Amino acid sequence: MSKVAVFRKEHFNAAHRLYNKSWDDQQNDAVFGKCNNPNYHGHNYDLIVKVVGEPDPATGYVIDLKILSDLIQQHVLAKFDHKNLNLDTKEFAQLNPTAENIVIVIYNILRELINPKFELQIRLYETPRNFVEYPV
Repeated sequence: MSKVAVFRKEHFNAAHRLYNKSWDDQQNDAVFGKCNNPNYHGHNYDLIVKVVGEPDPATGYVIDLKILSDLIQQHVLAKFDHKNLNLDTKEFAQLNPTAENIVIVIYNILRELINPKFELQIRLYETPRNFVEYPV
């Protein structure tokens, strides 16, 4: 049988500050610019979860997209939506919440919940023109 990719798109809003605690303010400003605002800034993130596998002969589904949506809602959006990633989440208490780090964290959360027989890829849009994918 052939593999098929299915996608689920979700959305969340979150604030963050890009900042390296081991650097002084001048270096943080030079590297992160306005993203280093001490009062934080926010994004309207679009999250696309891609699952690849063979359709089940009984259902025709690779994965039930309602189940996938529920997993994303319960284990990703509930943690990050309308949160300050730096202050309100354990995942980013010591990890700079760049788009690159956020996408890896989301992947690791979902990878534990989705059958390993499926390939998994996460795409995260921080803005309409800036996005990251993991794994590549």
